[in-house]
Amino acid sequence: MASTSSDRVLRPDNGQRHPLANALRALAMDAVQQANSGHPGAPMGMAEMAEALWTRHLKHNPGDPQWWDRDRFVLSNGHASMLLYALLHLTGYDLPMSELKSFRQRGSRTPGHPEVGHTPGVETTTGPLGQGLTNAVGMALAEKLLADEFNRPGHTVVDHRTWVFMGDGCLMEGISQEAISLAGAWRLGKLCALYDDNGISIDGAVTPWFADNTAARFEASGWRVIGPVDGHDVDALDAALQQARAQHDQPTLVICRTTIGKGSPAREGTAKAHGEPLGGAEIEATKAALDWTAAPFTVPADVAARWDAREAGARAQADWQQRWAAYAQAYPTESAELARRMSGQLPEGFEAEWIAQLAAVQQRAQTAASRKASHNAIAVLAQRLPELLGGSADLTGSNLTDWPGAQAVRGGEPGGRYINYGVREFGMAAIMNGVALHGGLMPFGGTFLTFSDYSRNAIRMAALMRQRVVHVFTHDSIGLGEDGPTHQPVEHAASLRLIPQLDVWRPGDETETFAAWGMALAQTDRPSALLLSRQNLAAQPRSPEQVMAIRRGGYVLSDRPDARAVIIATGSELALAMAAQAQLDARGLPVRVVSMPSTSVFDRQPADYQRSVLMSERPRVAVEAGVTRLWAAYGCCATVGVDQFGESAPGPELMKAYGFTPEHVAQVVAKAVAHAQPQPASASGHEQ
Repeated sequence: MASTSSDRVLRPDNGQRHPLANALRALAMDAVQQANSGHPGAPMGMAEMAEALWTRHLKHNPGDPQWWDRDRFVLSNGHASMLLYALLHLTGYDLPMSELKSFRQRGSRTPGHPEVGHTPGVETTTGPLGQGLTNAVGMALAEKLLADEFNRPGHTVVDHRTWVFMGDGCLMEGISQEAISLAGAWRLGKLCALYDDNGISIDGAVTPWFADNTAARFEASGWRVIGPVDGHDVDALDAALQQARAQHDQPTLVICRTTIGKGSPAREGTAKAHGEPLGGAEIEATKAALDWTAAPFTVPADVAARWDAREAGARAQADWQQRWAAYAQAYPTESAELARRMSGQLPEGFEAEWIAQLAAVQQRAQTAASRKASHNAIAVLAQRLPELLGGSADLTGSNLTDWPGAQAVRGGEPGGRYINYGVREFGMAAIMNGVALHGGLMPFGGTFLTFSDYSRNAIRMAALMRQRVVHVFTHDSIGLGEDGPTHQPVEHAASLRLIPQLDVWRPGDETETFAAWGMALAQTDRPSALLLSRQNLAAQPRSPEQVMAIRRGGYVLSDRPDARAVIIATGSELALAMAAQAQLDARGLPVRVVSMPSTSVFDRQPADYQRSVLMSERPRVAVEAGVTRLWAAYGCCATVGVDQFGESAPGPELMKAYGFTPEHVAQVVAKAVAHAQPQPASASGHEQ
């Protein structure tokens, strides 16, 4: 169970017994003090944990942070970032002391929380608690699946571990249970979590609000639990990690009893050590208690030499390189395929093949729900992309995210390309982030669009980290019908579009759905969300040029000479816009129909292209079964949308009741034209 600070009386010792750990403490104190901002307590408390792992067990090469077969280290309690930055600096990564001195300053490589792609050696962006642990589960799963697929007898080229540090806050977040449950079910034996059990959070001692029996919780989820061990005894920690490495069919939790702010005479063991500088006087007193006499931001040469991991890392990678060369000679096809996948590149010729596929789909002109169109696309993609790793949060039959012959991922069994995540939307999204960060696999997962709220922060993290993750969101509007407003998304499309660096697609028929899938997988630097219908969507006619234009996010689907207005439509409302255009033709009011399956992709097009599609000095009317405010950004003077929650009723009945009929759309467009261009006196009095 979580224990109080009174349970954490650790034996007194001379600080010189821990010079390596004290180097971490000193750098953390100095950097937080100089920044006048940050969290010194956790780095000081986890210093021996870091020493035991990083000097005795972690396989890594500071000279090549992207070496495929390195161990992955995740700092889930990302507020302890100075621990990681000190480790990276001391072990030899390209992170000079000047960067530590610039901790939390604009332009530095030492931001307040670790950011992948920003600092060499950082494996994932952490800070939102619990997600780092969940990312680590995804990394460990990716390692297992790639090892199952590519290793051969006598040739082990995928063989690394995933280590994660986490604190009380990570375990309080609900996502942690989703992660530990799946890790146990999948029997991820190369995953080891070290729990910084210090019993303190921002509000104080945690026992009034965190009384879990943590060991029993993990054991019940299929983990092996070691400890509690003294988190300030490097040898005891080393022995625990040796036990963890000997485990093959269960993930391991090591409970490390620590004292937050270890070494600070006035602050250790208190919430005051958590998230504010210690102050100059207290730092001086702490360093005296630790017998640390070096100047600020200075590490004695003998201590620095003991931390330096460059030579050992180079040896480890050279040993692997020899094994890789032997593997490549024995299995040239497999080695080339693994190299391609780890590079993140699509197979040669894929783009041309997919363009041909789009043409074929357009030619057959099939009416289908876009979730079914997505199902068809996945079946084709899975045959061409063996790295595709699909899944669903217990909605496979509704999301249609599986494909013929897809082998399920199962604990104790090799391989698998399809994941039954259970009802764990948030966990699914964060695990997919970990899979993508590891490399070698392309994850996608499905749920209902309304439940994107559960996974929103992980979607945001994927965008922040620029990871290629595909979210398949079906049942995209009030059109799904009888399940009612709890399941009918209204604000979700607009909300997702607000996330920077996320491509949101709401395709209007099968061709647009195939195009969206191709674009999502071609984007190596951003995630994508596909918003798909339950109801059938009519196939729209297109020229070859229009098929290609789908990939620009917005394009002219149907035009008229001297068009007097523009209708912008997405998803299931595209057919509605076309029907309204036909009614307006009959009334002598020519209009242009623009399909806008992805506003984010359209926004990246050149301004002259955008103007050519949307037309200047013409009234614009948007049609989308969702909230309307977004469309003002595209110059729309009116929108046929849904600014209220839905109801439980058959989908077609609801769509009619909420104004999604050709007649109503035509009426709104005619009014927009009338207001934009006053009628001559001789014009009839009826509405056009």
